[in-house]
Amino acid sequence: MTLFTTLILGVFCLLPSIVFSNSPTSIAPKGMVLIAGGVYIMGSHKSLIELNPGDLFSTDRHALGPENPAHNVEVDPFFIDTHEVSNRDYMKFVQTNKVREPLYYKDPNFNDFKQPVVGISWKEAQSYCTWKGARLPTEAEWEKASRGKRSIDYPWGNQSPDNAKLNFNQEIKKTTTTGFYESGKSDYGVYDLAGNVSEWVYDWHLPEFYLFSPKRNPLGPPKGHYKVIRGGNWRNNAEDVKMVYRNATIPSIRNKTLGFRCAQSKGIPPSKYPKPS
Repeated sequence: MTLFTTLILGVFCLLPSIVFSNSPTSIAPKGMVLIAGGVYIMGSHKSLIELNPGDLFSTDRHALGPENPAHNVEVDPFFIDTHEVSNRDYMKFVQTNKVREPLYYKDPNFNDFKQPVVGISWKEAQSYCTWKGARLPTEAEWEKASRGKRSIDYPWGNQSPDNAKLNFNQEIKKTTTTGFYESGKSDYGVYDLAGNVSEWVYDWHLPEFYLFSPKRNPLGPPKGHYKVIRGGNWRNNAEDVKMVYRNATIPSIRNKTLGFRCAQSKGIPPSKYPKPS
């Protein structure tokens, strides 16, 4: 075992804590859907070129962080938002807690109440989810909600992306309302996991994480400089809206292509969830 391998494995002994459960409760909270637990193949056998995280929103960037190797992951059952968090929902949080507005809330291209909220940092996204009695989904949970039980490239299957399934490739040049693409939803009925906006997830980013990832309920490394984001957005091409596509950026960034949705551990009280830091 190399020194690098030893250090990496040691780091994962210090992983942050989210409590998971196999509780029999299966009634989904309002606006959420139950994702069945179980084993699935996460990642891809084909990896894309890695670029600097600072190039995340460059039009000529291709990928950050390898999607390989494909590996078995087991996740416990959980709930996830059926739709991306909307401006309407987020503004209730702003008004109740007297926190700052989303960065693009005054922009008419992005401020319709039915559009997904954008211009939100990772901490703001996690704080919203905490306020709702939830948390950001882990990267493994997000991909499970997108993949379902099949070995597929996109949430709807292996058919190539088109304008009937998702908002991508700068065809519209702004976000669409949440849940607009009925034919683009996943097997679990989750909308907009490809296209529209990319989404913050819980994990810190480590390019080599898939080489050392725990097999059950992986959480990512305990610390880092960049947070993982998943799912393509309205600017991305067909390759970049594949469900295995991994990105990351600094957690303080607020961008017009980046939103989020929340998750809940099945049967676990919100007081056990990690707080934003």
